Amino acid sequence: MNIQKRNRRKNTLGIVGFGAFGQLAAQHLREYFELSVYDPIASRAHAAQQLGVGFSSMDAVSRCDVVLIASPVASFEDVVGAIAAACRPGALIVDVGSVKVQPSEIMHRVLPGDVEIIATHPLFGPQSARNDIKGLKIAVCPIRGTMHARFAAFLRKSLGLKVVLTTPEAHDKEAAMVQGLTHLIAKVLSNMGPLPTLMTTKSFELLSEAVAMVQYDAPEVFEAIEKANPYAENVRRRFFDLSAELNRELESRCDTKPRALSGH
Repeated sequence: MNIQKRNRRKNTLGIVGFGAFGQLAAQHLREYFELSVYDPIASRAHAAQQLGVGFSSMDAVSRCDVVLIASPVASFEDVVGAIAAACRPGALIVDVGSVKVQPSEIMHRVLPGDVEIIATHPLFGPQSARNDIKGLKIAVCPIRGTMHARFAAFLRKSLGLKVVLTTPEAHDKEAAMVQGLTHLIAKVLSNMGPLPTLMTTKSFELLSEAVAMVQYDAPEVFEAIEKANPYAENVRRRFFDLSAELNRELESRCDTKPRALSGH
């Protein structure tokens, strides 16, 4: 499979799951592939039409040269099972979820042995990629087969992404803090809102910007980051323990007695 040569027949690429990220992927990949998409939410056919992408059946999408899974973690195993029943030998199956250990195990176990598998995590979303994706990072975890080198080259040369080759375990360990804490803090600050906008410092403005990048993510994204990542719970507990310890220190130092004003 040649995923870079655009002067030959375009390979077919099927996207399973056409939510916000599936649509973002379609915008950047339609130049290089003959695209078709499937989503159980029929109303998303309108978004496909606007992008000039065919809205097809699950079976048809699963028979593409490359199948990109952009479905929520909660339905991931069912989706992979449906792809396994229809995918063709030699196909490349790629996922784009926020966690990697569990989805990688599912794909390796459920998909037939004659397909290649690459687990990826684009380290950006529709908000952070609203201007362009060039220069942004993507984690790539080779799971089965040898196509990951050519796949990574395509990501670098054609899409301008910075590729981080890693393993599912190494990814999830770092993501538990990088994403887990970011989304956790964003969730808490959003619940404390509305945030100040007048007397703000540069550091607070950057914090607010970070909150804005993730606060409108679909609920299943937050759920996956905090629950499906096997390392997230320990990071979360440590963060709350250290926060509680700091709060106790501050309270123990606080002089609660009112000071009398000096004067006669």
